[in-house]
This record gives sequence, C-alpha cells and structure tokens, in this order.
Amino acid sequence: MAGALAGSAGHWRVARAQPGGGKPVILVVGDSLSAEYGLKRGEGWVPLMEKRLAEQKIAATVINASISGDTTAGGRARLAGLLAQHKPTHVVLELGANDALRGLSLAGTEDNLMQMTKAAQAAGAQVLIVGIQVPPNYGSDYTRRFEAIFGKVAGATKAALVPFLLKGIADGADAATLFQRDRIHPTAAAQPRMLDNVWPTLRKLLPAK
Repeated sequence: MAGALAGSAGHWRVARAQPGGGKPVILVVGDSLSAEYGLKRGEGWVPLMEKRLAEQKIAATVINASISGDTTAGGRARLAGLLAQHKPTHVVLELGANDALRGLSLAGTEDNLMQMTKAAQAAGAQVLIVGIQVPPNYGSDYTRRFEAIFGKVAGATKAALVPFLLKGIADGADAATLFQRDRIHPTAAAQPRMLDNVWPTLRKLLPAK
C-alpha cells in the first residue's frame, strides 16, 4: 500500500461448531496494513490477534496471507488456492486500499470483494470484511462511493463488517504520531488499536469457549 490512505459492525452469521470438533482456522487476506509493513515481526495487528486468542484460551490457528501492495484482484486470483490449502473456517478480507491508489474501477473492486466473499462462504468459511477509507482529497463523491463498497458487499452476502480499520487512529487527535515516516502505514503503537477495532466483531464469529 502506498499513498495517503486510511484503512477501514454489522452483519454476521451465528458461529457454528467446527467440523469434527476441530479448532477454528482464521485466514487473513490483506495488504500492507495486515502484512506488518515497516514493523518488526510480531508487532502487527494480526500476530497480536493470535496472541489475544491464546490469552483468552481460544484454540485457533491464524494464517496471515497478506501481501504488501496487493489489490482485490490479486487477492481474488490467489484465494482459491488459499482456501484449498488451508481450509479456513473464517476468512478476514482486508483489501481495497491499493485499488483506490491505482485508480481502479470501483465496480471492479466491489465485484472482486463480492466474489471473494462468496467463494469463501461456499468453501464453508465465515467472512469478516475489513473496510478501508480514503482521505477527502480524493473528492467527496469518490470517498463516499468507495467507503460504501464494503458495507454493500457485507449486506449482500450477510458477511461480518468492520467499517474502518483505522478508527481512532487516522481520525484521532494523535494521528500524526501513529503513522510511520511515510504517513501511510501505522506504527507499532497503532497496532493494538487496529486489533481492538477488529476483535469485537471477529469474536462474535468464533465458537464460545
């Protein structure tokens, strides 16, 4: 991810027992916001999520398949292989920022997210869509339409939704201190807040202890 973007609860399906009593497998498919760009290994919100699961004695496997610079088209192209390889019970989709940076079609972004969500659900996984927002300099119409994509896909597929990954970070009073020198990627100090934005919705999808 590059450029001045801010990463982005809603619908979810009732958590179901895992086949054969097995533990949940959570697959995260994202871009640099989830791939620990500019951070030390273990500092990103995805590894922190794995630690929180362990702390709360929730047996789950976390697979971070995020790639810096990835788009929704890239994620869509590799999702089938990831589903076949890992057989996840839960899929977290955090993609779209790079689509906006490259000026890709909003309709294409929406379709890619829709097809990824449907494919994951068809494979038996519950899906959590993590939304992204772009700054006002993209124009109010574009900003509004882009932000709406994630809610539209979640609503149409009854997937879970976190509207704004960087809530309280990009729009907080201390925003300037929570981004790396590129003013795009959150610092290590911001990662726990990112996890806190995702966690309540994700936890609802997981089986009760």
